[in-house]
Amino acid sequence: MSSEDLAPQELRTLVAIAHEGGFSAAAGTLGMTQSAVSHAVRGIERKVGVVLFERGRHGARPTAAGERAVAHARRVLRMLDTLAAEARGAGAGPGGADTVAGPLRIAAFRSAALHLLPTALERLTARHPGIEPTVRVVREVGPGTAGEVAAGRADVGIATLGTGTPVPPELIGDVLLEEPYALVHPAGHPDPRSLPLVDWTENCSSYTRTWWAAQDWIPCATVHAEDDGAVLSMVSSGLGMAIMPALSLTSAPLTTEITDLGPERPTRSVGYVTTPELATTVAVRALIRELRGSHPRGRDRGRTVFPGQSGPTQFAVSDSRKSE
Repeated sequence: MSSEDLAPQELRTLVAIAHEGGFSAAAGTLGMTQSAVSHAVRGIERKVGVVLFERGRHGARPTAAGERAVAHARRVLRMLDTLAAEARGAGAGPGGADTVAGPLRIAAFRSAALHLLPTALERLTARHPGIEPTVRVVREVGPGTAGEVAAGRADVGIATLGTGTPVPPELIGDVLLEEPYALVHPAGHPDPRSLPLVDWTENCSSYTRTWWAAQDWIPCATVHAEDDGAVLSMVSSGLGMAIMPALSLTSAPLTTEITDLGPERPTRSVGYVTTPELATTVAVRALIRELRGSHPRGRDRGRTVFPGQSGPTQFAVSDSRKSE
């Protein structure tokens, strides 16, 4: 036998064990006995030719090969669901257009979930009432939102592109907007650059550190917060100043003031990532259209105008990340 003989139920078994952390818990989820799950895993490992789970007293955890197999299993099962949903929706929309019903799983970092997605999702569900979007907020640290997509836990990730953590090579995507960083500080402060720097972990991974290193007026962070919302709260309370991207500053408190960092200010590229197989599906394509069309700061693909800019900022991404 070969791995081509794996059946959908075997894929569900892999996913359940990885999710539950053990054979016994997975058996309960699958409606099987533990011995049946163990037997199924031995058969799967025999077909694939490698050990997929490390067994121990405290459960089972995927090996490196198992992590990859589980990710593929999630993605294959998702495509099986999509096959049925799109077949039912073919030509079923107004005027014979294709439509689709079912879940659309989105992973997004906090400020994108708060300020980029809501308008797009409102328009998406108005055009496609059967789509049921769910948004999972994921910190852009380590694998981040792109890692959720690569692992098969999300269909689309709203990600920061061009950072120290590259997008997994098996994914594709494109830039939606490029947002500038700005200085935010307590309103009315006579010398905001003299204040302590407030920072948060996600900001620390930004490629803008090259720019930061060249600015002798920026001190080392003395106050560290959990997320950008906490940073704004601390700045609003007069505890320091911060350098933050535009999305994070969308709902800055009235007790703060935002100062442009000038023409050489750093920027952050925000885009979407998905898998090649999901990029052509009705739901994912519809979401990407709404993301491109509904962002309030600019509607040209690949261009975004922010307050303080004289015109649109043009940028490009590697061809390996582009998709329609």
